[in-house]
Amino acid sequence: MSWSRWYAIKSYVWSTIWIAPVAAVAVEQTTFRIAYWARLDFGGIPGFVVNRDGTIAVTDYVISASIAFIVFTFSSLLVAIQVASGQLTARIIATTLLRNRLIRSSVGIFVYALLLAIGVKARVDTVPQFLISLTGILGLVEVLVFMFLIDYASRLLRPISILVRIAEQGLRVIEEVYPQRVKDAPDNRRPVVDLGLPQRTIPHRGASAIVIAINLNGLVAAAKRADCIVEFAPRIGDFVTSGDPLFVVRGGGATRIDESALRGYVAFGSERTIEQDSIFAFRVIVDIALKALSPAINDPTTAVLAIDQLQRLLRSVGQRHLHDDKIHDDGGRLRLILRTPNWDDFVHLTLTELRHYGAGNVQVARRIRAMIERVMKSVPETRVPALLQQLALLDIAIERVHLSPEDLALARVPDSQGLGGASIL
Repeated sequence: MSWSRWYAIKSYVWSTIWIAPVAAVAVEQTTFRIAYWARLDFGGIPGFVVNRDGTIAVTDYVISASIAFIVFTFSSLLVAIQVASGQLTARIIATTLLRNRLIRSSVGIFVYALLLAIGVKARVDTVPQFLISLTGILGLVEVLVFMFLIDYASRLLRPISILVRIAEQGLRVIEEVYPQRVKDAPDNRRPVVDLGLPQRTIPHRGASAIVIAINLNGLVAAAKRADCIVEFAPRIGDFVTSGDPLFVVRGGGATRIDESALRGYVAFGSERTIEQDSIFAFRVIVDIALKALSPAINDPTTAVLAIDQLQRLLRSVGQRHLHDDKIHDDGGRLRLILRTPNWDDFVHLTLTELRHYGAGNVQVARRIRAMIERVMKSVPETRVPALLQQLALLDIAIERVHLSPEDLALARVPDSQGLGGASIL
């Protein structure tokens, strides 16, 4: 099995909710059969030793409660997905809701209790007392889990909870893609190498899709074996169609490299994911802010909360060494060219659309200014000009929409709360 196929399977498993119930079925069948055929009867657990009528009553309760909990959980989840995607953004469905382990585990517990109760009731006269006691305990546990799930889901769907979760994922990806801070990065400047003309272009074969991940080590190893330089034409997150250039190969070994092996190191999907896409978390949070600023939603405070998280992300990127896209093997020879977003890309994605749609709102304009000024104080001097340019463009946008001198003066004050007090920088 190729790396791309394995990655696609892993990504699908982690983004689907039906895996948890299926796993619960397997675990229930295993534990029930081991306990039943091995007669693992420890005399029952104190407080849960019941007779035949009690066993039937307990199993009836667990069966009815489990079914009710499962139906309510899935119904609530569907409604939550519709509401959250409508008010925030549809991109949080796969990145936040369906990948939530607590929701998946809760559904698994309900299914496990349901199947165990059915198995015990079907063998009420021969089942070990231990399984009867376990069924009673699970009946109490799933009530607690259901109450916890209601509280957890209500907190999870708050905009601030969604924003913080996405930002935390984005910070982890930034640390993985750009592991070195600017002050800790060694001087790896190498002599400029004449790459020469491309010797071979390997196109994408297959359905049109988005590049969601690549195997860096695999590509470097393949280029080293063939003694060539491999350039990955798109960037992670790009949409490619069949026939588009996927790899550009240079060097004497260009003809020896295996096309199918190279393609096997690239994973495609129908939508972008956060796992290796260092800029996608910015995109999702900006989309949430833009949705909040739309006339249909008109919720600038949510936009301010989104800017809070964008400030965390932008400051983290600004303190990282954004490498030069050239990856060398352990012998120091150039083997792979992989383009990643640079500082200007992050700045434009973070601020351009927010400035365009948020300049007319005093709260948002003040928060954007506070974010720019705070980030400028925490990044190297070489990255300040891009922020100064955004600050100048913000002033132009504010002057265009705020005609009265009073509103214009108010909108020019940096405020980390939007409206509530000028920032002390």
